Amino acid sequence: MLTLEDVHITRGRFLVADRISLSFERGKVYTVLGPNGCGKSSLLKTLFGEVAHRGTIRYGGETLGKLHLQSWRKRIGYMPQDTAAEASLTALEVVLLGRMDALGMHVGDDTLAEAAQVLEQLGIAHLAHRDIMRLSGGQRQIVMFAQVMMRRPEILLLDEPVSALDMHHQLNLLEHVVRYTRENGLITLTVLHDLSLAAQFSDGLVLLGGGKVHAEGTPKDVLQPNLIDGLYQVEVELLYDRLGAPVIRPLRKTG
Repeated sequence: MLTLEDVHITRGRFLVADRISLSFERGKVYTVLGPNGCGKSSLLKTLFGEVAHRGTIRYGGETLGKLHLQSWRKRIGYMPQDTAAEASLTALEVVLLGRMDALGMHVGDDTLAEAAQVLEQLGIAHLAHRDIMRLSGGQRQIVMFAQVMMRRPEILLLDEPVSALDMHHQLNLLEHVVRYTRENGLITLTVLHDLSLAAQFSDGLVLLGGGKVHAEGTPKDVLQPNLIDGLYQVEVELLYDRLGAPVIRPLRKTG
């Protein structure tokens, strides 16, 4: 279990978290929601050890701190918002960098086969030998996710992983995230802006605003119109899809 106890995070004058306490279980996908600038990305960066905090963040008997930062990060697959690639590498080479700790002058057949399998599962095997710099933003995003998978993480931190993808690839990637999380007993935290997508693909939601947790729980518990109206400053309508997942529809202002 990953736990946060009385965690306080500031970035300059901005309050990201004011003594928040949360717990995340293995084998589940959690999504952090909230309006722009509420600190969703900063929270993930804190869990990766990039942003300082007060309070306690603990996983598997280890507490996040400067002393054990490298060993802490080895357990985490972190995919930030900015996935821009600056080196002229093929998609396959970028994915293989996920196993940098195990790479030498020669890449073993097993490692190559694993990378090829990840690319195939994500539907991008045809991009294996394409220059990453010549791929679309959405294609690069999926390649970077494949690199994260190659790290064999225990915790996945995915900051807006589908922001540049069309609907087909959004669903494909999120389906894979859920399946991989459950099959391997990971703890996965994502940041999404689409509340309805979050409802479909999350076991639990955390609604942030003003440095506080306004709600946490199942999608049906958290996605309540009064909570959404207050935080996002927009009137919404709550519907349900044919599988029973909440659907949030913003309503335009009239008159």
